[in-house]
Amino acid sequence: MNTFLQKTSRALLGLSFTLIAAALFLGQNGGLASIFGFYGVNSEAGLHIVRIAVALLFAVAAVLALLSLLKPQYIRPLALLIICISLVPLLSLFGSAHWIDSLGGFPAIGSGQGVIKYLALTAIGLTLLSCSACQLMRYIWLNYLPVGLVLLWIGGMKFTAIEAQGIEGLVSSSPLMAWLYSFFNVQQASNLIGIYDLIALIILALGLVIRSLFWPGILLCGAVFVTTQTFLFSYPGSWQSPGVLASSGIFIIKDLWFIANLLIMIDIRKHLSHSVTGK
Repeated sequence: MNTFLQKTSRALLGLSFTLIAAALFLGQNGGLASIFGFYGVNSEAGLHIVRIAVALLFAVAAVLALLSLLKPQYIRPLALLIICISLVPLLSLFGSAHWIDSLGGFPAIGSGQGVIKYLALTAIGLTLLSCSACQLMRYIWLNYLPVGLVLLWIGGMKFTAIEAQGIEGLVSSSPLMAWLYSFFNVQQASNLIGIYDLIALIILALGLVIRSLFWPGILLCGAVFVTTQTFLFSYPGSWQSPGVLASSGIFIIKDLWFIANLLIMIDIRKHLSHSVTGK
């Protein structure tokens, strides 16, 4: 499939890859130290080489994503590359660096949360690589998986003090969310955000079975990831310099990948509806 929604999802990938590659080339690590520490790369010289190599991979992925908008033959190479890009950080989850020992089962703020976002890329890559008309429902669930998992994990963390304090700077900077602190304390506000995240993922999961809940679920989940993108404009720590993401900005812009997951789900649902009605 090479529809408008599919192209839009790849355009979002291209944008995020371009900004991440630029930031890495200009010195940001974006969590690479904790990822490649799992593979035994701990020296400054080694991390420098890794950073440049990863920047090159993201740059190539950005070019492929943009070329795929013009010529479909670039979709398969893009899919293979983003699967490879995602697997390296995801395998590092088997180490201990990405987890909070005192909160067993929760990913560390920044490091662990940033790594689980690569599940979105894996799902997109597998969908681009092998999605077929006879297995559409399988791929809609595949793209739900990273959305549901990240909202479950990060939403669940909102009920902990470490996460409540960790998001305070982001939330207080946002004109969309800062009002929460006018009515609730830091922990209560975080709890409300966590409740929203959990409700959103449940409604979207139900929406894959109950048609009437599909769009409410998409909108609720989409609102989470669109709101995080506004932090790029409201949170001072998002940018190292004009046009160059800081580490926090790299973490934030990865949520574009989940928006891409949602767009793919919408596109697949559209094709499923047409196949049912015979259009």
